[in-house]
Amino acid sequence: MNFNFRKSLLIDKLPADAIDSPMSRQVFEACYSFVNPRKPSHPKLIAYSKEVADLLGISDEDIISNDFLEIITGKTVLKPTMPYALCYGGHQFGNWAGQLGDGRAINLFDIIHKNHAWTLQLKGAGPTPYSRNADGFAVLRSSIREFLCSEAMFHLNIPTTRALTLSLTGDDVMRDMLYNGNPRLEKGAIVCRVAKSFIRFGNFEIFASRGDTERLKLLTDFVISEYYPHLGAPSKSVYLQFFKEVAIKTMQMITHWQRIGFVHGVMNTDNMSILGETIDYGPFGFLDFYSPNYTPNTTDFNGRRYRFDNQLNIGVWNLVQLANALYPLIQEEEPIYLILNNLKENSERDLFQMYADKIGLHLNSKTVDLIQEMLQNMELEEIDYTIFFRQLSKIEENTSKDDAFEIISIAFYKNEISDSTINKWMQWLEQYINEIKLLHEEKEDRLLKMNTINPKYILRNYMLQLTIEAAEKEDYSLLDEMQVLLQNPYSEMPHFEKWYSKMPEWARNKVGSSVLSCSS
Repeated sequence: MNFNFRKSLLIDKLPADAIDSPMSRQVFEACYSFVNPRKPSHPKLIAYSKEVADLLGISDEDIISNDFLEIITGKTVLKPTMPYALCYGGHQFGNWAGQLGDGRAINLFDIIHKNHAWTLQLKGAGPTPYSRNADGFAVLRSSIREFLCSEAMFHLNIPTTRALTLSLTGDDVMRDMLYNGNPRLEKGAIVCRVAKSFIRFGNFEIFASRGDTERLKLLTDFVISEYYPHLGAPSKSVYLQFFKEVAIKTMQMITHWQRIGFVHGVMNTDNMSILGETIDYGPFGFLDFYSPNYTPNTTDFNGRRYRFDNQLNIGVWNLVQLANALYPLIQEEEPIYLILNNLKENSERDLFQMYADKIGLHLNSKTVDLIQEMLQNMELEEIDYTIFFRQLSKIEENTSKDDAFEIISIAFYKNEISDSTINKWMQWLEQYINEIKLLHEEKEDRLLKMNTINPKYILRNYMLQLTIEAAEKEDYSLLDEMQVLLQNPYSEMPHFEKWYSKMPEWARNKVGSSVLSCSS
């Protein structure tokens, strides 16, 4: 293999589980447990990201080789590397869940390329001490979702973990997709995920919950030295600054989610990256028609805690839990409160700035009024979030309000739109065009900017479901097509115009297209 790998640095810096066994159990006084992947019977590579391979310095020849396939499916463990699973806890749907950990993820090693270190992790490679009652495996449908969305988010300019490869294991896995008493065998699969770190809020929470300040400090010092070295040597003030930077990164990431209409689905604290990157693609979804209450996760249907318009609030809530975990090191409440209060204020301002950018106007009191009225109008009838904002860039200072309404009308899901809705949009469009006229000298910049923040193509659930159904029949043509499409989400691509379309009617109540669960 012609790439530069090493045993993960974390292993030499942080304490390991004293027990060397994948047996499910409570793990104390350890940041991780050594565990080898379960060997798959007949691994097969079905997709890979050339961009991620280049990022890691892995050649095309290596990545399609049988030797590499065995590595990224866990059949071969490179010496002297030592695979491991991380120990962490977390708040799930607002409640402390205790120890969770990498239940179906196994970290292999680090790859060093161009002075950057990247951790390779297998998702779905077998049981670990943190698997609880699960088997540690993953199935093809959820693995396709993870693989495609990781890369889609990167090209949408959203901070995210990456995906290197998608492979079949050759082994079937029993899953009850909707947890409704209808289990069936599904094809097993593994995604090789890539990130600078897979450490989450929950890694800090587990030690704080147990009063284990010694290991909490070891972990925090390691994270600062490796991923926030500019903060300097660990101290109370540095721990506080560390929290502040994580908080800012986290809220910026979520604001980006709002920009593209992405709903994570499971914003538990164990699914929040310490690097402010999107991590763990389970029952996620992109908005089809605008709905503030939208959540793709059936588990969340009652309370809709993780709905679209609550994600920023949950981001703050999760950061409060991280602050509580770090408090034994900081030991001062007032500066933490100050950071959190400023965060709430800034997140609201940033949200309005984001929407001002989406509609191509400068942020001022008039724009804020227009944004609020626009969002209210978008709730009156089902209107496609992605298509609406993309179409707005076609409206110019000399566009009549009738023509402007014709431009945005393709975003409406119903052919028949009520007169009251039309009238409200006409009033809004008249005001909007008047504001555009004030930007006459910035016309070209405005259009360019709008089309670099409003994607034309997103990874809609119905597109994923079509891809999954084809792949389950060993037809990977749509999988390949999606990879190409999602690398250029802001581009005009006439040959992919069919994907610039609203959710089809058949997808509204179809499992996988509209209804999802945490099952993988």
